[in-house]
Amino acid sequence: MNAVITSENSTIVRPKNSSTSLALARIYFAVASRLVPNLAPRQAERLFTAPPRYAGRSRPSDDARREVIASGKHPLAVWHAGPRAAPAVLLAHGWGGRGVQMSSFVEPLVASGFRVVWFDQPGHGDSGEAPVALPDLVQAVQTLVAAHGPFAAAIGHSLGAAAIGLALRGGLQLGRVVFVSPPASINEYTHNFARMLGLTPAIRDSMRRRIERRYGVRFAEIDRIEGLSELRLAALFVHDGDDVEVPFEHTQRLAQRMPDARIIKTHGLGHYRLLRDAGVVRAIVDFVVGDVGALPTELPELPRPAPIY
Repeated sequence: MNAVITSENSTIVRPKNSSTSLALARIYFAVASRLVPNLAPRQAERLFTAPPRYAGRSRPSDDARREVIASGKHPLAVWHAGPRAAPAVLLAHGWGGRGVQMSSFVEPLVASGFRVVWFDQPGHGDSGEAPVALPDLVQAVQTLVAAHGPFAAAIGHSLGAAAIGLALRGGLQLGRVVFVSPPASINEYTHNFARMLGLTPAIRDSMRRRIERRYGVRFAEIDRIEGLSELRLAALFVHDGDDVEVPFEHTQRLAQRMPDARIIKTHGLGHYRLLRDAGVVRAIVDFVVGDVGALPTELPELPRPAPIY
């Protein structure tokens, strides 16, 4: 069974597929949970750790330099642009995406004097096909820091933002960080994932324990966002108010833990389109550069005076 699924208020993760795929998955797990309860958690784990294939454009800039490096047992396809001696900015895409999704930031950052490094996450795109989970994404960030750091700043989208946040809690040093549409809880995602598939609580918890044993880390430790309060760096959160993949309140919960955090709330851009919006890109690049004097709090900004409807 290779169904890729989502729901309308899913805390991330998977692009939409047909209602037929979801119905078949629910039927499968309803039967498996009763007839082969030991098999159901393994099959659920397989779906949980299988990134959906990215359907968008995949060609990076012709000016980009490409290499492949090892991150644990995973190959990482990595691209660079900008002067080799310039301060570096790391771009990290989210679950089911590819590095090319972050390409709107490359040219303006290079023009601002930075070297930009971006990559396909483990198990994604040119980095191969393999079961992966959030700890693999955190390891990828750490691998890139070792190979191409230090980084002056990092910009992460969705689960890529979560990976950067966990790396910061683990000691990653940055001057500035931008979290775009970040999730606040892997446990909440697990519960939503289980509801979508119709998993019983027992099967869901068994799947979680299997993943925790595989990676040697408990989901409760990943969700310990209180640790963000110990970080002392400039942080920007950008999130759409109507994001149905990761609700806006996730950013609110995370940002309130960081004493130097700013929030830009977008409207009508959803979970993905804000990565390509010119106003969002400009604001994020301004923040990375350190030009925060006129940083907006909402985008798109209303004309002044605002129209009366």
